[in-house]
Amino acid sequence: MIKTLRFAASVLTLAAATVGVAHAQGPQAPPQKPHVFTAKDMASLDRLSDPRVSPDGRFVLYSVRTMNYPANKASMSLWVADLKTKMAPRRLKISDGGASSGRWSADGKTIYFSSSRAGGTEQVFKTDVVGETATQVTSAPFDVLAYKVAPDGKSIIVGQAVFPDCPDLACTEARLAAKTATKATGVVYDKLFVRHWDTWNDGTKNHLFAWSLDANGVAAGQPVDLMKGFDGDTPTKPYGGDDDFTVSFDSKTVVFSAKVAGKDEPWTTNYDMWGVRLDGSAKPVNYTADNKAWDTTGVASPDGKLIAYRAMKRPGFEADRFAIMIYDETTQKVRELAPTWDRSADAIAWSRDGKTIYATALDVGQGRLFAIDVKTAKVTALTGDGHVTAFDVGANGIVYASDSLKSPSELFLLPAKKGPPIRVASVSDEALKDVAWGEPEQFSFKGWNDETVHGFVLKPANFDPAKTYPVAFLIHGGPQGSFGNSWSYRWNPQVYANAGYAVVMVDFHGSTGYGQAFTDAISQHWGDRPLEDLQKGWAFATQKYGFLDADRACALGASYGGYMVNWIAGNWSQPWKCLVTHDGVFDTRAMGYATEELWFTEWENGGTPWQAGTTYDKFNPVDHVAQWTKPQLIVQGQLDYRIPVEQGLGAFTALQRKGVASKFLYFPNENHWVLKAQNSVQWHKEVLDWLDQWTGNNRPGK
Repeated sequence: MIKTLRFAASVLTLAAATVGVAHAQGPQAPPQKPHVFTAKDMASLDRLSDPRVSPDGRFVLYSVRTMNYPANKASMSLWVADLKTKMAPRRLKISDGGASSGRWSADGKTIYFSSSRAGGTEQVFKTDVVGETATQVTSAPFDVLAYKVAPDGKSIIVGQAVFPDCPDLACTEARLAAKTATKATGVVYDKLFVRHWDTWNDGTKNHLFAWSLDANGVAAGQPVDLMKGFDGDTPTKPYGGDDDFTVSFDSKTVVFSAKVAGKDEPWTTNYDMWGVRLDGSAKPVNYTADNKAWDTTGVASPDGKLIAYRAMKRPGFEADRFAIMIYDETTQKVRELAPTWDRSADAIAWSRDGKTIYATALDVGQGRLFAIDVKTAKVTALTGDGHVTAFDVGANGIVYASDSLKSPSELFLLPAKKGPPIRVASVSDEALKDVAWGEPEQFSFKGWNDETVHGFVLKPANFDPAKTYPVAFLIHGGPQGSFGNSWSYRWNPQVYANAGYAVVMVDFHGSTGYGQAFTDAISQHWGDRPLEDLQKGWAFATQKYGFLDADRACALGASYGGYMVNWIAGNWSQPWKCLVTHDGVFDTRAMGYATEELWFTEWENGGTPWQAGTTYDKFNPVDHVAQWTKPQLIVQGQLDYRIPVEQGLGAFTALQRKGVASKFLYFPNENHWVLKAQNSVQWHKEVLDWLDQWTGNNRPGK
């Protein structure tokens, strides 16, 4: 899936010295909040994530990412909040050397964590609840990519990048050393992937290894390669983690998700659930061989008899609904839980008594936490507005992280006994106390096929009802994604609201959280159904909200949103004063030959680029360049192998050759996303300057 989010702004070309045009008469402007929330503020915020409740339910352990903006570098720390005494959370001292991925031991006496404090490679360490001193647990020759400690505390399972045909870690070490020593730089490939996401294939695969822990809890002896000879990756690439594998409660079996690479890795989505004995005495067994689509995220029930996992049903489609499946270890039978629940499950977990499965899912612009009764399949929403990003089940309730359009992620406790959520921790209160937020409002209208389509409008910060404002019309990516009630560190509507823009976002057909049929509607229809939704949504919003200045508007988007901006440039450019395309598809046919995850382009276009009856040419922006007239900023990352750099260069070349006002913002060290703090600030400056130039906006704080 093309995963980056998108923006689009609408604004009128006026050289006015004010943000908007004041009405002759109207209500008095509200008091102004003093601080303008900028891209630098956003990039500098601490970030809270990964809550983990102690086995007794008293404490929650979580990670905090802190940015050193001048150094352009982030550090990770671990914090603990006491859910019983409700004392202020405290930072563990062991964080001084960097600490992340904190995990509790089964008895709650030990905290394990990842750190690169010893020798520069990422290894596993441990401490106690006080967190004053650290003991190194693993001394692996390569980075530990993810880890889990067996429930009995006698083994640790770690992910390592190795050559799959190597018999041991020493073989991989020697082979890597030989590659470094040679002065020849040529690399020969005989199959895809040649490159994936932002890295070139070096021949290694991520494998799981089991180390025995000695009496002191330190990894000892030689590890067992649980995937010996396996041509596949766990953790999965590019962004897999410890949710890709689980250890049974009897500490005898590891269940992991992986795809056999073979020759068809780039065009198949056939990930399976595999089981392997922790002692490595037998090869992995495929539990889900009958399903040729995506199976992932296995979680064992408290009694060890059942495994819940998520599964898609259509091979080759990465945005199919993730159903929740339950595998019975005794009968070896599988059943789907709540098959009529028309939402796609994200993270899943068992209740302590095994009677409920908790799951997160997008739901009509929100990201909610749900409880599903294992026996009756009754589905109950546990959270309301906002976006639950992570959760963990404790003895006294569920601790979850949630954000929204007006707040970065914060921690909440949902008590086991009925009661409202209790805020446990926040890391941004002080930094954001004087910020004026743009107020969001959800709306709906009749879109393609006369079906209901939802969207959000965000008022500018320090909104004055007596004024009209330029508009940022945001077009999300995916395309199976959503611009909902959530916080983003890349495309954050509040940055635009604080720059004097109103924001409009439409979850067009293809968006997630509105049922699978709604999501399916975009495949092979990239240029018609979603465009109709965007056009009707824009017309509805500008009619309903009088503060939107429809004559001062720019459209922005990235990835699929960037594709749509390129498509709009030749098919619906009339409303816009300017356009911004970030890592957007310019030539769909060339994209089908140059991108890495071929299953995506082949599903979305109905086949390979050389087959008849596909949509590569039907909705190809490159064929409408003759109609391009609006000023356009093109942004591209060199390390973007999802939408390669030639797509951005091609669009910029077309604009320059036609004499259309245009700029090209190029990042040699960014991938599909702009992740580095100072690059992010530069990105926002260039984009906002571009909008201001063509809309006449006098940006606050500029």
